[in-house]
Amino acid sequence: MKKGNGHPKVRNGLVAVLDVGTTKNACFIARVGGDGGLRVIGVGHQISRGVRCGTIIDMDATEAAIRGTVEVAEQMAGENIEGVVVNLSASELSSRLVAYDVAVSGHEIGEADLRNGFDPGVLIHGQPREHELVHAIPVGYSIDGHRGIRDPRGMYGERLGVNVHVVSAKTGPLRNLTTCIAHCHLEIEDRVLSPFASALACLVEDEKQLGVTLIDMGGGCSAIAVFFDGEMVYADSIPIGGMHVTRDIARGLSTPLSHAERIKTLYGSALPSPSDDREILKVPLVGEETEGELNQVPRSMLVGIVRPRIEETFELVRARLEAAGFDKVAGRRVVLTGGASQLPGARELAGMVLDKQVRLGRPKPIPGLAEAVAGPAFSACAGLLHHATKNGAVEFGRNWRPEEVPNGRFGRLGQWFRENF
Repeated sequence: MKKGNGHPKVRNGLVAVLDVGTTKNACFIARVGGDGGLRVIGVGHQISRGVRCGTIIDMDATEAAIRGTVEVAEQMAGENIEGVVVNLSASELSSRLVAYDVAVSGHEIGEADLRNGFDPGVLIHGQPREHELVHAIPVGYSIDGHRGIRDPRGMYGERLGVNVHVVSAKTGPLRNLTTCIAHCHLEIEDRVLSPFASALACLVEDEKQLGVTLIDMGGGCSAIAVFFDGEMVYADSIPIGGMHVTRDIARGLSTPLSHAERIKTLYGSALPSPSDDREILKVPLVGEETEGELNQVPRSMLVGIVRPRIEETFELVRARLEAAGFDKVAGRRVVLTGGASQLPGARELAGMVLDKQVRLGRPKPIPGLAEAVAGPAFSACAGLLHHATKNGAVEFGRNWRPEEVPNGRFGRLGQWFRENF
């Protein structure tokens, strides 16, 4: 990481991404080739500290964890980084579809019309108080009332209609994250919603076109992204994740959290099996000093603790989708990703609760990325790399200079225009 307050030195062809989660932090450093292809050259991941349900609760602990994660990745890469593309996993999101018309007076629609007609005030209007804009994604256009237009440039009409998906998050948690990263002497080059990043890594194009719901099951929260007609049209987050299952096990079996996590990983399941009553687990008791004090419980008891929490998660997802009116728009397809999605039985239980076809999503392969860090738990980090190279954090194989990174609400809207048009 850059030390001191001097002007950052641009490192050609490098892009770095940072996933700050509830249970782990991860940093990928990749080199961008002349053809725009990526090769991962540095990876760091460590236990996260100071974060609960996607929100920072201890600034010092979070800062130390971020610094340690980035330094491991830098040592592996043999390079120092000066900026990162970071994920946002806050549990309090606002997702709105905003539609408005602009006059184009019958002439050929060009980029200038799109820029001039883009009104930041319209997007900010109706935004919850103490929220900050994160994403403004165009999801469709209309000309003189004719809908379904993907790209209006070159067309003629009197009025251009614009549909934009606006996502905002609470300002306080965003500023806390920004401060922690700044204390590590790193610039934030872009901020990306966690489920959006995971979708970039895991979804195939046909799924995004036909309608799909991605559920990113993290340690502290489960995030939702609905795609239709190729674009993200809804996002939300539920403050329940894999750590809640671990705590349920620790309470239910009176065992330390570290043993509860191990028991969940080795024996946990969201679905019962015929042999559960016969399979006996030896569980260390919390507070016992001697290792001989073990409690023997049937595996069926463990399943009875795990299943209700996973079932509750998917029931909340279903309720959120129904309340927002996206339960039908999302089609019949669900993709689970994130570390908690690897729990046996989670996919089958999701299919039963949501009444949809469910698959487990793994990130698309990236050259240089080892198998150990290429699973669902690292979907967000892999997606951040895809976003960084596609949408402007890296341009022509080089890092953005800090002074080129738009600052403030209106600067980010300007950046959105450059990224999408």
